[in-house]
Order: sequence, then structure tokens, then C-alpha cells
Amino acid sequence: MAVKASTTEKTVKPKRAPRAKKVTKAEAVPKLRIRVRAYEHKILDASIKQILDVAFRFDATIQGPIPLPTEIKKYTVNRASFVYKNAREQFEMRVHKRLIDIINPSPKLIEALTNLSLPSGVTIDVKML
Repeated sequence: MAVKASTTEKTVKPKRAPRAKKVTKAEAVPKLRIRVRAYEHKILDASIKQILDVAFRFDATIQGPIPLPTEIKKYTVNRASFVYKNAREQFEMRVHKRLIDIINPSPKLIEALTNLSLPSGVTIDVKML
């Protein structure tokens, strides 16, 4: 007859490491996210430089400018109106985009950015995160 081992011995499981604490909205640092869009990259870069100059003047911490993928819209149009169906022209519009994050912006910086005059053809979206 086989003898069973005593059941009083317990197996000890190793303890888990403590989990990382989740960051709540109250603890999060305010961030100003600026998305800049333009059809011409030279005008876009000039306006980005103006925004960065204003931000550096107020000693803000900046992430970026981060280049986002260029959005390309292509259009195909018939050259002739009637007979020549195979003769076509193709056009495209390129929208260049950049992203800038300003961490913990001051009220003076936000006011300076709203008063900033940028060239026409540049679109700016500002979000507070």
C-alpha cells in the first residue's frame, strides 16, 4: 500500500509586483495641441516658425513640430467633352500637416498665440488636452 504525503504542506505562490497607478484627469498636465495645415509646405514651415518663436519667448516646453502624413487628393478629368474618352488629365491637391504640443501653457502664451497673424492658406486647429 502506498503512503500519501501529508496535506498540511502548502504551496506558496509568489507575490505579484504592484501595478502602475493610472493617471487621472486631475493629475494630468494641461497640454495645448496645435494642428497646422496648408497647401504649400514653405508657407507652412514659415508659420510654424512664427508659432515656435512665440512659444520660446514665453519659455514654454514644446514637443514638435511633428510632420504628419501628407494628404493627397487626386482628380481625373476628361480632356475632351465628347469623342476622346481615353484622353484624360489628372490633378492632385496636397495638404501638408504639422503637429505641435505645448505642455503646461501660460495664459499669456495663449493670448499671444490668439493674436498671432499668419499667412492666408494656413489653417490652425487648437485643442486643450
